[in-house]
Amino acid sequence: MTRSKPPRKKPSTSRRDGKPRKPLDAAKEASVQKSVRATSKPIEDAQVRDAFGGKRVPRRPSKPSAASDPGAPFARIVAGAKTEDQQLRAFEAAAAREIAFPVNAFVIGEPVEVVSVHYSGHPRAGITAQCRRDGNVYPVGLADVVFLPGSDGARFVSLYRAWLGLGELPAPILQGAAPVRRHKASGDDLTIGEPVDLVVLACKSNALRCRVLGTARELTLRTAVRDEVPGEIVTVVPTKHWTHAKHAYLAGHVQSSRSDVEALGLTPLALHDQGEWDPEEEYWGEEGEPIEEWAKPIIARGRRPAFELEQVIPGADPEDFDSDPIIEASELHAAGDRGKARALLMAMLAEDLRCLDAHAHLGNFEFDHRPEQAVRHYEMGMKIGVLSLGKEFDGVLPWGLIDNRPFLRCMSGLGLCWWRLGHTREAAAIFRKMLWLNPSDNQGARFNLAAVEAGRTWEEMKEADR
Repeated sequence: MTRSKPPRKKPSTSRRDGKPRKPLDAAKEASVQKSVRATSKPIEDAQVRDAFGGKRVPRRPSKPSAASDPGAPFARIVAGAKTEDQQLRAFEAAAAREIAFPVNAFVIGEPVEVVSVHYSGHPRAGITAQCRRDGNVYPVGLADVVFLPGSDGARFVSLYRAWLGLGELPAPILQGAAPVRRHKASGDDLTIGEPVDLVVLACKSNALRCRVLGTARELTLRTAVRDEVPGEIVTVVPTKHWTHAKHAYLAGHVQSSRSDVEALGLTPLALHDQGEWDPEEEYWGEEGEPIEEWAKPIIARGRRPAFELEQVIPGADPEDFDSDPIIEASELHAAGDRGKARALLMAMLAEDLRCLDAHAHLGNFEFDHRPEQAVRHYEMGMKIGVLSLGKEFDGVLPWGLIDNRPFLRCMSGLGLCWWRLGHTREAAAIFRKMLWLNPSDNQGARFNLAAVEAGRTWEEMKEADR
């Protein structure tokens, strides 16, 4: 005999105290219904997917296209490897072949030396980097290690993080946000009596802050400072090496200095696309007036892409619009505190040699009294900019886009210095290039070009302006 189910009670229309319930107004009732629908929607979706049908759905997402796209760099490394285990083993072998260990890197902003990468055979554990610090070696997940931008290590980490479905790690050594601790040069990097190449990062009256070329290892070179500028490479014969307060120092004789921007290992400044520049939309003079000779080939060239060059300002606070160390240095110099102004700009370049405005302003400080030295500052800034643009660059860098101005200032200063020093052919070439890059000519390059081509000297121009 089956028991019958008791009849369901109808919902009560009265409260516990016996008083009748007040009906909901239309707005509240609609809100309640909306809330109920929002709650039930995930359940309905799960039912459609048969999530309650007993099938186990894998929790891990599928690997991104970095491993499956035949044209992707990672796919080329792991060609033929089908399982995750095989792919990770192939990646470990490729890293061992192509990365010159030991190599400098950072973990959570702290300097370490990566001595190798290792795959334990467990795909869930992934690949680790063996990081040496203070004589001890620690395993760290390769995805959390920051190598120098542009290095083989940085390229492998980028591929590995893409394979894991992660984004790019920041490059703290080349960003002007929070300073990081630097790698220090050791006795292994130097041999007394044997020449070593050092990259100049900043200059003081009796010392140069440098890093060993091809590494991130820094030291202070105690020497009689001559005319070196940040970004140049000096060849030094060491006579003494010591450490004080955990910082490396070197004494030696500077044999030579040279400018070789491509050897510095800098990450090129980014170029941001700003659409198309159209000569038909530019002002070339009043109607009926003849077009100036310098403008004719630019107009004939037609439309070209416009760009804004990335500007790097170490020490600037992105949350504070008024925070600008470049302006601070200019104000210090105008107030007569030239030493402090120069030290501030040098400190910025020690953080990032790609700060073009620091190169330009150091050139400005030298322009009146030592134009030969100003040339070296301007030229270094211009060469770093050209490294970022590429030798075949044919676009426009409008002055109206503010971040283009440091590079254009370096060019203008260099052209004026060449003119002042009597190198008129080099000066004319700079002024012509400026007009192609910025045809609106906010800096007056067309007037300087006309004067140079007319054979006027710098002194004659200055005399005429008085």
